[in-house]
Amino acid sequence: MAKKHGKRYAELLKKIDKDVYSLKEAAEKVKELKSAKFDETVELALRLGVDPRHADQMIRGSVVLPHGTGKEVKVAVLAKGEKAEEAKAAGADIVGEDEVLDMIQNGNLDFDILIATPDMMGKLGKFGRILGPKGLMPNPKTGTVTMDVAKAVQNAKAGQVNFRVDKKGNMHVGIGKVSFTPEAIYENAKAFVEKINKMKPASAKGRYIQSGALSLTMSPSLKLDVNELAEYK
Repeated sequence: MAKKHGKRYAELLKKIDKDVYSLKEAAEKVKELKSAKFDETVELALRLGVDPRHADQMIRGSVVLPHGTGKEVKVAVLAKGEKAEEAKAAGADIVGEDEVLDMIQNGNLDFDILIATPDMMGKLGKFGRILGPKGLMPNPKTGTVTMDVAKAVQNAKAGQVNFRVDKKGNMHVGIGKVSFTPEAIYENAKAFVEKINKMKPASAKGRYIQSGALSLTMSPSLKLDVNELAEYK
């Protein structure tokens, strides 16, 4: 059954005057699609020509956006001793060993990113079913399993975006807020696409970025020029 949209959505569709937009054009046009009373998130969706069932084609990682995400990020760090002190000094919101583990066990996931030192990962294994579905399980590929906890905290606070392709090759991330300038939206989106292009697996055949779209939380999507996206290296 087709999804029905209301009058507001129909009015927004009238503002989309092209079939395909360059990334810079989309960054300007997307601001015209604001309709909510809150500061909507600018969302970038990509479909990649990869098969994540093959380990070498699982596209997963992180990138620090030049203008941040516009969101206040709450960071928890699972560490002890000197590393816990480094995390506190770097501005982590929640730091410790038993207290962080107790929070997770009780389902109190009052944080956006969880960072852990490698020696703590054994203690997190049993919480995979709690952390995994929320995308909170620390992973070396996203820089959240590390001995350099200070750098990880700083990156998280500066606007690091963690990403992972789903089983159908889709990827969906927030790259800013509609209150950002068009230039900031464009530069954040460009930085993200550049990172994705750098991660193209040698074994991926055919077109890598197969489709792309920019939208707001409550708006229709602007279709992006995939030929242009492929040029961001």
